[in-house]
Amino acid sequence: MTFSKAVIIISHVPIVLTFIYVGLISKKLSHELKVFSYYIFFTSTIQFISLAFWFMAKNNLPLLHLYVAGGFMLLAWFYNTILNSFINSRIIWSLAILFLVFTIVNTVFFQRIYEFNSNAVTVESILIIIFALFTYTFFLNDIVKESTKHDIKSLNWINAGLFIYHSSTLIIFYFGTVITQSFSKSLNQYTWVFNSFFSIVMYFCFFIGFWKRSKI
Repeated sequence: MTFSKAVIIISHVPIVLTFIYVGLISKKLSHELKVFSYYIFFTSTIQFISLAFWFMAKNNLPLLHLYVAGGFMLLAWFYNTILNSFINSRIIWSLAILFLVFTIVNTVFFQRIYEFNSNAVTVESILIIIFALFTYTFFLNDIVKESTKHDIKSLNWINAGLFIYHSSTLIIFYFGTVITQSFSKSLNQYTWVFNSFFSIVMYFCFFIGFWKRSKI
């Protein structure tokens, strides 16, 4: 087994751990964390199926199209639960619906289901980075710190994981089509090792976030 394949496989370990842990505590979560748990369950399932396709040498890119569209809708719901007193809910849901329409149009007319949907993934990352920055600003407010003191550590860890991953891998997403079509197979794999590393960081942030949840 090559180094790049080993890293890609290992990157799924924190996903499995987070999936199991969140499943065990799901009934004890606050509303915000429960909403985010739906994102964990959805994206983890997609990634497990995608890994199985990868082992069978089958094209798993159709799953990425589903992952991006469904995952962003769940994240929009999550950020809406946090920011609804800071940003009008209509703005967040309007962005979510517009993004969903954009991904469908992109898949139907531009980057077909068996192609890397770099356009949609890039826009998704930019929107998540914006949501994450708004959340950082929101949590600086003293009133917010007091009203969310039980879960603010958890939400900060989760928000940090999303921000680190999407800001660090944005360049891969932007040049995704060029990478998958123009680079050699080995160089392509090492490029995605970089992506896998930040996926590991993100899911460890998620795990710590749920671990530090309020026990009250």
